[in-house]
Amino acid sequence: MNPSDSAKTSISYRDAGVDIEAGDALVEDIKPFAKRTMRPEVLAGIGGFGSLFEVPKKFKNPVLVSGTDGVGTKLKLAFQLNKHDTVGIDLVAMCVNDILVQGAEPLFFLDYFACGKLEVGAAAQVIKGIAAGCEQAGCALVGGETAEMPGMYPPGEYDLAGFSVGAVDKDKIIDGTTIAPGDVVLGLASSGAHSNGYSLVRKLIEVSGIAMDSDFHGRPFRDVVMEPTRIYVKPLLKLIETLPVKGMAHITGGGLTENIPRVLPEGVTAELKRGSWTIPPLFGWMQQQGNISDAEMLRTFNCGIGMAVIVAAEDAERATALLAGEGEQVFRIGVIRTRAAGEHQTVVA
Repeated sequence: MNPSDSAKTSISYRDAGVDIEAGDALVEDIKPFAKRTMRPEVLAGIGGFGSLFEVPKKFKNPVLVSGTDGVGTKLKLAFQLNKHDTVGIDLVAMCVNDILVQGAEPLFFLDYFACGKLEVGAAAQVIKGIAAGCEQAGCALVGGETAEMPGMYPPGEYDLAGFSVGAVDKDKIIDGTTIAPGDVVLGLASSGAHSNGYSLVRKLIEVSGIAMDSDFHGRPFRDVVMEPTRIYVKPLLKLIETLPVKGMAHITGGGLTENIPRVLPEGVTAELKRGSWTIPPLFGWMQQQGNISDAEMLRTFNCGIGMAVIVAAEDAERATALLAGEGEQVFRIGVIRTRAAGEHQTVVA
């Protein structure tokens, strides 16, 4: 041993700014909420090095469908407002709605929460929101990672990511290949801006000078702009079990005009009818404040439609009634027709 070594000061994780006790407290705080999301297929969940999940026996030839996403710069508003109870729902929604469109039932979810110094109160709100989102989606919160990394993030800020795995029988995958002219496009109402376009949303808030606590059509503006992303899982799984669904598109970044084409065969176009659905006041306010064109709005925001569902014309009325009965606001927003040469695959007329 080098004689000088014995004189060195021992440095611990705590000296580096990592609060071990805070992490332990957070785990204990969230366990009851995670427990509420458990499914019978969970063999080992939170607390181990890995989570074990048995594929449900109802699937005859299961294909696993995975998705990962974040909440984007909507987090910046959460930091500004010290409002952390809804972004966890956003996180789950962005992942489970994505895998849902292929006909998959979300089975389990994991999260990644990273910060410079763990603030148990804020972190607990986020993860309780994640658990609430998992309950809405019917998937189990089986684990995740809470990383405390001093120096990586400004005080009071964090990063958030989520991961979901679902399953669908191979012969029931929804891939859009059966979509044909004459089919109907149904739109399910969004709950607001969801989790996309928030760099522009934040800029519009800054430019307008609107007070976050001001009244906005009967609600505080902060609640409107932070409304969590709607989770469509349970109503749409019921629809899929009841009648043939040809295609679905989760309307995220890229809006209506860039997300619907992702599920369409090459030779068709979705023609959406302008004025066929209700556009919430938030989008009108943003368009006015930013002097944004209709086309730019439609390729940036969901503009009131969070999920597009394509069914045969003879099934449209039945699908609408079923989804309305499950609590969804449904609009008949368009039709599928033959695509003209050079035409975009989604047009609004």
